[in-house]
Amino acid sequence: MNCQMPIALFHALALIALAGCAAPVRKPSVVGSGAATSEPIASAPAGVLDQRAPGCNVVRGWPSLPEGEILGQATGVGVDSRGAVIVFHRAGRMWIEPFPKDSIAAPTVWVLDGVTGRLLRTWGAGVFIMPHGLSVDSEDNVWLTDVGRQQVFKFTSDGRLLLTLGERAVAGADSTHFNRPTDVAVRPDGGFYVSDGYENTRVMRFDARGRFLRQWGSRGSGPGQLDLPHGIALDSMGRVYVADRSNARVQVFDSTGRFVADWHGPLLGRPYGVAVGPDGSVFTVDGGDQPERPPDRAAATHLKADGAVIQRFGRFGNYDGQFWRAHDVAVAADGAVYVVDVLGQRVQKFLCRP
Repeated sequence: MNCQMPIALFHALALIALAGCAAPVRKPSVVGSGAATSEPIASAPAGVLDQRAPGCNVVRGWPSLPEGEILGQATGVGVDSRGAVIVFHRAGRMWIEPFPKDSIAAPTVWVLDGVTGRLLRTWGAGVFIMPHGLSVDSEDNVWLTDVGRQQVFKFTSDGRLLLTLGERAVAGADSTHFNRPTDVAVRPDGGFYVSDGYENTRVMRFDARGRFLRQWGSRGSGPGQLDLPHGIALDSMGRVYVADRSNARVQVFDSTGRFVADWHGPLLGRPYGVAVGPDGSVFTVDGGDQPERPPDRAAATHLKADGAVIQRFGRFGNYDGQFWRAHDVAVAADGAVYVVDVLGQRVQKFLCRP
């Protein structure tokens, strides 16, 4: 998928789409320049890692979309047990407030072959207003959040609806409503957590049937407080990782919401998404600070389970291996890393070496 564009158009679109994940953000002192630690591959066939380069390197030529097909603002990504990559996107709709009331007519969920990048199938037409988060559970069910509909959904892998939480287009702060929910993380027992979100600044826990169990978080910057929990993930020990976006950090909690750790600093930047790999290491994506015009900062960070940084890769830009605004990240069983770029309107695949 060719995502290069004339620089004038790049700047124009930046100003138009700057609200793509709009929310006022502070600029904490922990945010640094975010210099990249690796450059994109100079040239390599699709699916081949450039052995000359260290760290994580982009796979050129992936995905391979049908002629005439392009992604819209890509906001969520996940990988199923067969290695298929599922992308949630806005199919031509931009983030405009107040949100439209009508559903997006085109399919908003694309399923890609993880190896070839070929488009396998699409679904989700006529369902969503403002797509946001996507997660895949151990049974390959697809969980989606829609900040326009104010709802959380569970679908089968082929798009059959199994569960809906929240009331359509009705915001609230009680146990049955959301206010712009951003993401879902699913436990092995089928229970799940929702990061809620742009307005409620809380994490909610539900059982497998969707019954509310507990919540934690309040607006602020102290331990356990949140300011736009934008992404959420779990590790094999049940710890909960929250991309606390406007606080420019990742917070770690135990399964009951007890605060465990706070990760922040220049190499982390402003985390928009978080994922845990099969080896227990953690990936985050830095969506930058949303200045009025480019340049901004963007990258992905690979961390050990204790928060120590292994490597940071990518940088701001619209070429292969770069990000305009990285929005979410997923890790496959084979260790491949997938990043969606909401303003770059694409998904990229990276192969990593320690």
